[in-house]
Amino acid sequence: MTARSRPGDPAITSELVRRHGLNPEEFDRIVAILGREPTYVELGIFSALWSEHCSYKHSRAVLKTLPTTGPQVLQGPGENAGVLRIGDGWAVAFKMESHNHPSAVEPYQGAATGVGGILRDIFTMGARPIALLDSLRFGSLDSPRQRYLCHGVVRGIGDYGNCVGVPTVAGDVVFDPAYEGNPLVNAMCVGLLREEELIRAAAAGPGNPIIVVGARTGRDGIHGAAFASEALAEGTEARRPQVQVGDPFTEKLLIEASLELIASGHIVAIQDMGAAGLTSSSAEMAARGGVGVELDARRVPTREDGMTPYEVLLSESQERMLVVAERGSEQAVEAIARKWELESAVVGRVTDDGLYRVRWGDEVVAEIPGRSLVEGVPARRPEAVEGEAAQARRARPMPPTADRDLGDALERLLDLPTIASKRWVYEQYDTSVQANTVRGPGGDAAVLRVRGTTLGLALTAGSSGRYVWLDPYEGGKAAVAEAARNIAVTGARPLGVTDCLNFGDPEKPDVFYQFREACRGIADACRALETPVTGGNVSFYNESPSGAVLPTPMIGMVGVLADVTTCVPAAFRTTGDALVVLGRCRGELGGSQYLSMVTGETFGAPPSVNLAAERALVAFLVDAAERRLLASAHDVSEGGLAVALVESAVGAAPALGFDVDLSAYARDVAADAALFGEDQARAVVTVDPRHLAALTALAVQHGVPATMVGTVGPVGAAVRVVVRDRRLERPIARLREIYERAVPRRMAGAEGGLPAAAGG
Repeated sequence: MTARSRPGDPAITSELVRRHGLNPEEFDRIVAILGREPTYVELGIFSALWSEHCSYKHSRAVLKTLPTTGPQVLQGPGENAGVLRIGDGWAVAFKMESHNHPSAVEPYQGAATGVGGILRDIFTMGARPIALLDSLRFGSLDSPRQRYLCHGVVRGIGDYGNCVGVPTVAGDVVFDPAYEGNPLVNAMCVGLLREEELIRAAAAGPGNPIIVVGARTGRDGIHGAAFASEALAEGTEARRPQVQVGDPFTEKLLIEASLELIASGHIVAIQDMGAAGLTSSSAEMAARGGVGVELDARRVPTREDGMTPYEVLLSESQERMLVVAERGSEQAVEAIARKWELESAVVGRVTDDGLYRVRWGDEVVAEIPGRSLVEGVPARRPEAVEGEAAQARRARPMPPTADRDLGDALERLLDLPTIASKRWVYEQYDTSVQANTVRGPGGDAAVLRVRGTTLGLALTAGSSGRYVWLDPYEGGKAAVAEAARNIAVTGARPLGVTDCLNFGDPEKPDVFYQFREACRGIADACRALETPVTGGNVSFYNESPSGAVLPTPMIGMVGVLADVTTCVPAAFRTTGDALVVLGRCRGELGGSQYLSMVTGETFGAPPSVNLAAERALVAFLVDAAERRLLASAHDVSEGGLAVALVESAVGAAPALGFDVDLSAYARDVAADAALFGEDQARAVVTVDPRHLAALTALAVQHGVPATMVGTVGPVGAAVRVVVRDRRLERPIARLREIYERAVPRRMAGAEGGLPAAAGG
């Protein structure tokens, strides 16, 4: 039996091969695998599964260097999502993925379908989704197009998550000119399951039926995987047909139907029909199980007339699942689908010949050795060389310290959209649906309760692309270290990582160097902090005619609290509490927001990351929270110590002032570097004065420097900071107004700078 092209299919020419994103070496490999030229349908299948998005042909060797095991790992990379044990028989499934290119073309649907896809990755593991996080990158909000993109992406995330009933609880948003031509939209989902409920997407049992469940298949999203595997170019708007269209109400039904199917015992495996649609889901399930599959694409329910087998196989229409059922359970599966008002259709069967065979009725339109289809793409081994420009910007010395007005500098930093409050964003999300949210957006990490237990989950996601751009290895370490601090300041113990690695064209030596070295930094940090990488996504080709984005390895991290009532808030709580800075002051300004603000450029060596110090700080924060010694805790990151202090102050309701003297803490550091340097391994905590001695003793025990620098309060008071002979004083009400109004003012298209000072 040999696959044949259908009448009307185009001839296989070198130009057609090129348009499918395949190079001559890859096409020759396809011919060798098949022993003949491919049919048009087969060419489309190879194009999808051998795209960078599906095959990881540039990144697979590097990804193997990441640590992926540990006693807490129930499921590592290779499945739809990673799964970690959290205690009491419970487990957490979590995953992060990108939807960058679709969001650049159609921001609302691009972002919405990104949320839908990541939800499906979670409930296909048998887990009920309980939380969404999003990490977003845009250009300057001074640009009307960037405001359009930001508005559309945020609304798409909010509408989909709100309608499906899963809270969006955390994430981060950064605005930088480097993302002007290529925004980043990374979505993360977290779900809960009992350990025994875990199901994997591996087809098994020759003769078992293969069933499509969910929405009908349309022409939207065809070649979406290939679109995600190339740089954005002029004329990108023409790619709108490759952007999927989502329906969150169908997704909600699909969640319930899928979880019921898993619990019923009628199915062997279940897989989301995401990137490359029916093609990837069926081929990957077969490869995982070491079996073959035979499909009849004509049986797939469609919503458009005249669809071809090529279109049916490669469509990325949303809200669809592929199920391998036990033979004889077809009617039971159909009954469950019908109960949830979903369509289902038997479209094939598992075979024992190892072939990936597709029929169109009586015609065989594709017949490919299954394992070669999934694993046979020639690996790419690009050159990795750091560019001279990168070395020069890292080696560029810091400008001499100027006698700048510290209060003015603080106000300008708080007005930067990257640092300012993101309330405009997260107030469009339902953050408390399901009633599990203990601590929502606005702090370092969200915290959710695990109902029926004392357990809590802490969740965070983000990265600093500026650090990676200046020094990929240190930047990779910093991304993991900051995520761990974000988790630990809540009192949670960091457990594991999912990543979404956003880079430019991997064929460029400087880009692949950034990728390789960032992964090396991530790996070293994950080993030091015992947070294995359980899965994730690589997103290359994040480029536009204006150049590549900042190399941005997003880190999503999950942590666990043994007792959720020990959760520590980020905001100050009580007037008179002692203010303590944890960690050392080195005044590192390289790559900082402050340096960019005063010079208009990003340069210098980014803050160095001492992994032993990070590990000690994390252990101390968890220990101190369990002993209930902390009134509040907040990570020091972008904007430095001064911004961290203000964020904790304005986060209180009502806002609390503070009085701080950093003279002893920053003994040999210039005032602006002490206030705005972004030194790592630091946090700001407050403590009831009665517990100060115990906290200090515990810090000594953990080897963490702890310096009392001042006190909190009173309500509505001024912010006062002294660094030797330099002084900063501003009304907290003014700082709060600047911090809260920066993003909405720009989203409204308002012109002008900061409001006039009322004094100070």
